[in-house]
Amino acid sequence: MNRILHVALRDFLATVTTKTFLAGLLVAPAIGAVLIVVGPRLFDDRGYQVEGEYAVVDPTGVVFPEMRAALDPEAVARRRRDEFRRGLAEAPAPVRGMAEAAPRQAMDEALEALGPAPNVRLTALPADADLDAAKEWLDGETDGLRHAALIVIHEHAVAAAGPARELGTYDLFVPPGLDDRDLDFIHDSTRNAIIDARVAAHALDRDAIDALLRVARPRSTTIAPDVERQTVGGLNFMLPLAFMILMFMGIMGGGQTMLTSTVEEKSSRVVEVLLSAVSPMELMAGKLLGGVAISLVMIGLYAALGLALLSSFSMFGLIDPWLIVYLGIFFLIGFFLIGSLMLAVGAAVNDMTEAQSLQMPLMLVVMVPWLIWPAVSRNPDSTLAVVVSFLPPVNAFGMLLRVASSQPPPWWEVWLSIAVGLASVAGAVWVAAKVFRIGLLMYGKPPDLKTLVRWVRAE
Repeated sequence: MNRILHVALRDFLATVTTKTFLAGLLVAPAIGAVLIVVGPRLFDDRGYQVEGEYAVVDPTGVVFPEMRAALDPEAVARRRRDEFRRGLAEAPAPVRGMAEAAPRQAMDEALEALGPAPNVRLTALPADADLDAAKEWLDGETDGLRHAALIVIHEHAVAAAGPARELGTYDLFVPPGLDDRDLDFIHDSTRNAIIDARVAAHALDRDAIDALLRVARPRSTTIAPDVERQTVGGLNFMLPLAFMILMFMGIMGGGQTMLTSTVEEKSSRVVEVLLSAVSPMELMAGKLLGGVAISLVMIGLYAALGLALLSSFSMFGLIDPWLIVYLGIFFLIGFFLIGSLMLAVGAAVNDMTEAQSLQMPLMLVVMVPWLIWPAVSRNPDSTLAVVVSFLPPVNAFGMLLRVASSQPPPWWEVWLSIAVGLASVAGAVWVAAKVFRIGLLMYGKPPDLKTLVRWVRAE
């Protein structure tokens, strides 16, 4: 046992004390921190101003006036204030109280943060205008504002016609390279103008209709056996993904490290020196323990950072402590299963190029949970989810997805999956040990599947 621990400690220190490992360990948190700080600035489009000249063909005669009224700067500012008040009314009570207590200047600054008002000029074209000539206008010379859109309102966009009493819409023509934000603004403005014209044609009140159609969406409350708390949107969907990412990083990080070190030691004949001091099984066991220790350092750091982040947002109580326990158990099962087979691959080949072909099936196995994650997260009691949670070698991933979902399975299913996982680990380690013992001192042509089967069956 001492020799196994010596091998494990040697592999552990040889990896974690390198600058490359430390840099790789910290690169993900560093990238996350940079995205948090820089991301909002990179994707901040509050300074973007919609501007341009729109030509409108309006055979109805009532949509164009509505568009001109809606695009008036004062009307735009009024709509923004109304939308801000409606959003504030639907906000949680603490946020609403802070906003109401803020001075008027702060409220004005919040509205200004929405960006500058659109700078749009409307040009009315005759109802019988030549569309081909109007389209050429889009590429014509301008006196400052770009010719940004040709909007053709349908004749029956306001008043229905025909036996089906269908209402028309509009056609939109734009020049190449128009920004998507301009397109969204054009569609929203034209749609609202047509709706206002329809409402006016029926002598209705648009504000009253909007009030009838507006139903505020309250925040749901999650009822647990011992506590009530506000539901955190997206948590039930993203939490399983976070746990699976930790599993994937730990297994593939540690497994790849073991495979690479084994290939390097074999190709440099260092393994022959090691085998003079320890047996092949002791060397394999030590490498497995060293690899799992490396991976535990990795996922332990990321899990601690995630829990600290939840704690900073007062969301630590949303995580069931048993989830951390199950993460550790299923990680160990997945690591010893996949890691032992990757270790066998490293012993069977002579260089990393040869290892890629044998490693590919293991990579495909690990990628399966990524394909089924959305389906299992949304319906953890489906037949697919249940089958995957008891199907080696992906049962550790499948059951962890179910445990972290909004509908955790019964405890007996969890522990039955753990038992299945332990049995599959025993089988994988047995197969890997056979290949490791024979392949470690084999050189030359890499083995094919038939050769690997013969090694496994050898006494």
